[in-house]
Amino acid sequence: MCVSKTIDYSREFRKFITGQYLHSGARVTAGVVIPAMVLYHFDLLALWMAMPLGALCVGLTDNPGPPHHRKNGLIASIAINFVVAIITGYSRGIPWLLGVEIILFGMFFTLIGVYGTRISSIGLIALLVFIFNIDSHLETHSIWQDALLFAAGGVWYAFLSMVLYNLRPFLHIQQLMGECMIDTATYLRIKAAFYKEEPDYTELNTELMRYQVLIQQHHTDLREMLFKTRLMVNESTTKSRTLMMMFMDSIDLLERVMTSQQDYVALHEEFDGKDILDDYAWMITALADELHEIGLAVQSGTGSRSTTDLTAMLNVTMEHFFELRKKYLNPNTIEGVIKLRQILYSIQDITERIKRLHSLTFFDKRLARQFKLQEDISQFITHSELDPKILLANLSLKSASFRHAARVTVALIIGYVISLLYPLGHGYWILLTIVTIIKPAYSVSRRRNIQRLFGTLIGGVLGLAMLMFIKDRTVLLVLMLVAMVISYSFLKLQYLVSSACITIYVLLSFAFLNPTGWEDVLTDRFIDTGIGSVVAFVVAQFVLPTWEHEQVTQLMLDALQNNRAYFDTAAACFTGSQPDVTTFKLARKNAFVALANLSDNLQRMLSEPKDKRPKLKHYHQFVATSHMLTSHIAALSYYAQRNASQYASNDFLPLVQQVDLQFRQATEVLQHHRSVEVLSVSAKLPISDKIQQLLDIRRKELENGRDDEIMNTRKTLSDMKTITDQFELISTMTVDQIRIIQKIVEVEEVPA
Repeated sequence: MCVSKTIDYSREFRKFITGQYLHSGARVTAGVVIPAMVLYHFDLLALWMAMPLGALCVGLTDNPGPPHHRKNGLIASIAINFVVAIITGYSRGIPWLLGVEIILFGMFFTLIGVYGTRISSIGLIALLVFIFNIDSHLETHSIWQDALLFAAGGVWYAFLSMVLYNLRPFLHIQQLMGECMIDTATYLRIKAAFYKEEPDYTELNTELMRYQVLIQQHHTDLREMLFKTRLMVNESTTKSRTLMMMFMDSIDLLERVMTSQQDYVALHEEFDGKDILDDYAWMITALADELHEIGLAVQSGTGSRSTTDLTAMLNVTMEHFFELRKKYLNPNTIEGVIKLRQILYSIQDITERIKRLHSLTFFDKRLARQFKLQEDISQFITHSELDPKILLANLSLKSASFRHAARVTVALIIGYVISLLYPLGHGYWILLTIVTIIKPAYSVSRRRNIQRLFGTLIGGVLGLAMLMFIKDRTVLLVLMLVAMVISYSFLKLQYLVSSACITIYVLLSFAFLNPTGWEDVLTDRFIDTGIGSVVAFVVAQFVLPTWEHEQVTQLMLDALQNNRAYFDTAAACFTGSQPDVTTFKLARKNAFVALANLSDNLQRMLSEPKDKRPKLKHYHQFVATSHMLTSHIAALSYYAQRNASQYASNDFLPLVQQVDLQFRQATEVLQHHRSVEVLSVSAKLPISDKIQQLLDIRRKELENGRDDEIMNTRKTLSDMKTITDQFELISTMTVDQIRIIQKIVEVEEVPA
């Protein structure tokens, strides 16, 4: 069963309409079209085209983030674009000098991507400005005038962006928060599918990993926006406090969803045909639907009310559990019933959390006053400095960023030489194609290459049909504006759609400027895109390529080390320690980020050539076990914060030490390729004896018909068995990982 194939198109439409992508696309389009329309009215557009083009270039660097980061990024982009336009203008028509500039600009503006996504965008746009300005059609233009128009367009867009921000300062955060909740809802829906009959475990686990990556990226972006925005941290407005509460609750909710990880195969073997698993799937799906509606409400800024009676549904599910328990419980089925009970507790807890999120969407002052930030947020912020040493440290072939910069530069040189040898009407489009296609990851470059080719073809055909069959210029103008909005809305969402719509609006805009020359524009577009795509494909595959398997060892090590730190934080509670809230949540955050990075690496690896992904099967196994391992540690962490003070005992110490040893062994094998003796958790540990004693007492109670008379044993057994099971499952996962790593590094296991 693949959850992602079941699409609710009405929900997807609502998500898109209220989401960040359409808002961003509309903002960029407005920034370009408003000056273009004014200039067109005064018959200056052809002469002053650099102004809307400058607005477009700066607009494409306006990524979501803290307002001061956005403002500084816009200012930097305006200044850099101005300087690049001046330099390129004076070297235009001198091929050898442009070749030198391609090398210098190509390397520098690509390599500065080491400072983060925003600066990477600024560098990419600077390259685009350089490419726009080498166009031979601009030789009759004033260099300084065009550069100033570029800057003026950028200043206009920056003004528009900041005005829109001040009108709705929380909009970007709400949109990203809503999208995060919607993706978490899908994650929850996938978890529900594990309880349905005959689940496809491989496919479902792949989907879980994919959404883990998406959700973690949302959490990272939200931390930046929330914790680095003075309005959110320093001011105690109802909206800022409520959004902070939503964010904290959404992370806690994800952890709680992850704690429901079970041995689903054993669960189905024992309870298939008894309807209880179907009830759980039904209830979890309903909760996912509610969370999806909450996400849509947060995006649109409206209050959200439950569409179903969650309390009534939960009561039905609980009644079914107790009916099954009454019929099924006996001395031989105690452990299975305990598992069902813990799943029910998870569902109950998630239900309460979703009810709370519903109430938060109304931004109630009374709820906002209850919020008290317990964490030291400074420890959750990534501080990025523009330290030249970082750039210098990457001037090496060992650096993936340097190799990417070299690939881009080599491809640009090849594309430029081709444009000189075979003069075409818009030869600079070859370079534009190359720059927009080649990305640091081969899999992303390959995907964008295919999407660019097909998008250009589809857009060209649609644009041609519009110009041939629609003669009303007003209708064509409307279609051009729609194509612009869609192209920039889908730029990060679906590049094929974006590429098709860019081709449509470029074709229509040229038709407005030169009604008799659009056929040549279409021909050039096809030829230049084809050439650029071929160059990008060859260079991406053969010039200093970076393959995912070269980075996977470090990512595996990060996952192991962060999972161990997360485990140690939770396990300490059962041996008498009590880490503070910040320590707990920082360990959780680091473990989740490491898991997402590892999963993302695997997904990219799957798109690479078969000979470039050695031992893919074992890497896949390691990522899958890492996901389960983190889920079981999340469950242990939940019980640590809830029950540890009640059940803390030195009896847990040997178990904790055993698991810690296994983590050390896994790290040892991965780092030093040494064989180790793999030891599973002993059944003779003190805590195991305690559990067995409790089981024996409980079985005697059931044999004597005293099921409802003695609650203490049942409660203690249920909690202790669940906690110990998590320790044992964590141990099992680490042992599995040691064996997988030994296959990867090709060392034999030492016989026990």
